[in-house]
Amino acid sequence: MPTLTINGQEHALDAPDNMPLLWALRDVLGMTGTRFGCGQAQCGACTVHLNGRAIRSCVTPVVAAVGHQITTIEGLNGPDGSLHPVQEAWIEHAVPQCGFCQAGQIMSAVALLAHNPSPTDAQINASMAGNICRCGTYTRIRAAIHAAAEKKA
Repeated sequence: MPTLTINGQEHALDAPDNMPLLWALRDVLGMTGTRFGCGQAQCGACTVHLNGRAIRSCVTPVVAAVGHQITTIEGLNGPDGSLHPVQEAWIEHAVPQCGFCQAGQIMSAVALLAHNPSPTDAQINASMAGNICRCGTYTRIRAAIHAAAEKKA
């Protein structure tokens, strides 16, 4: 029975080692903020953090996450429930339309800003290229990332 540290809490899972992390999060633990999109690590809807790095949970087996810190969209809020600066910027810039991809987009943006606190448009485009938005809100995503970077500065 693997044990995972998710959003700062340990969870003993009744799940096989080769189960994709996405399904362990959603079906075993009920953390449904992480979305299933393509199942092939192509769309980014399932993005979570593993030790602060953005990964695709749909192709990451549970066993690969054992002993590491996992952060999901549910874990971005502050201890007092406050929104992460990226989440605030998403709201201020009216980024979501359908909203399906947004958890993955936000997780990728948070990882980007953690490693590059003041990215250029080109760096944002390169970092976010693996996240697909069917609604095409890429201009607002970029603006929100710049706004979040300014708030964090």
